[in-house]
Amino acid sequence: MRPAGGEAFDAHTHLGLDEDGRSLDLDTLLSQLDGAGASRACVFALHDPERHPAYTIPNDRVLAWAGESAGRLIPFCRLDPADGPLAEGERCLKNGARGIKLHPRAQSFAFESPEMDGIFKLAEQARVPIMIHAGRGMPPIADGLANLALRHPDVVLILAHAAICDQGILAFRLADHPGVLYDTSCFFAIDVIELLARVPAERVVFASDPPYGMPSSGLYMTLRVAASAGLDEQATKGIVGETMAGLIDGRGLPPAGPPQGPETIALSGRLARAYGYGSLAGPALFAGAAEQARGMLDLAISVCRDPDPGPAGEALDAIGAALVAARALLETDGGVSPAIDLLYRAMARAATERPDLATREPATEPPTRRARGAPAHAS
Repeated sequence: MRPAGGEAFDAHTHLGLDEDGRSLDLDTLLSQLDGAGASRACVFALHDPERHPAYTIPNDRVLAWAGESAGRLIPFCRLDPADGPLAEGERCLKNGARGIKLHPRAQSFAFESPEMDGIFKLAEQARVPIMIHAGRGMPPIADGLANLALRHPDVVLILAHAAICDQGILAFRLADHPGVLYDTSCFFAIDVIELLARVPAERVVFASDPPYGMPSSGLYMTLRVAASAGLDEQATKGIVGETMAGLIDGRGLPPAGPPQGPETIALSGRLARAYGYGSLAGPALFAGAAEQARGMLDLAISVCRDPDPGPAGEALDAIGAALVAARALLETDGGVSPAIDLLYRAMARAATERPDLATREPATEPPTRRARGAPAHAS
């Protein structure tokens, strides 16, 4: 699925320790990027327990780790608008930071706060992008963020997690902003499919969000979504890495055309059922609700055992094998993270498979159970 040539560039990775217990070290991140065939990535600090004052300690660690990466990691400084953001931003930019990361959920700030214009002016002067968490767990942010962004049209924004917190409003209000990118680090592939129907492909960039996601799995989902949306090779290469490479290397953003994604999402009913149950298992696992996750996985697995699968049969085989493996991993020590990764890949396939339902002949007699071969991976 990946076009030949071009660069894979992950727009959203972390290093260090988070208060939630997640962590990622330099060697592991570089190994994960290798596994995805990604040459570079933007990197920033997590919600580090040692973030006070002003994220100075985590930012210095990220700058040092990036310096040990032979140019593969592009460091962004993480700022807290309530804790000396301008001084810390200036210090980090002087010491090699190439962008700014803001997390309105973790730092509990609003885009209407007076500090925000100062941060945007700093980015404007330094000609660096701002990455903004725009995922789950937040109140509506679209109007405040859009007003701020439109006051600073020269600042390139990267809205993380496909801007799912307010995707429709942000895509509408920022349609004429010349420099808003949306990264693909989402658990639900349908969010990215819909994103491509709302914004130009030239404004979408691959991202995986480690340690919460894996670069190889994030790239797999991104490539399947691009293929299901009918994107050509050049558009896909832009999403995978050329757009981010151009931004970071100083070539600027490519011209943007109209959105190319489909206005409607067509799924086999069987795949839609598997996707629905499997997608409920993901948030349950993230929340630590293992029993709820097992129940949803069992339902998704049962969908994949359909004796009359129609054109979705091959996909259901692969998805079912991945879900069975994920279910087994939940019974092992340390199995939750790899189970989530398998589930993520399986749901990416379920959401992006396009069996030709129109060619299916109606059954004239009760179906017999299809023979099943060896389990296949969801990829």
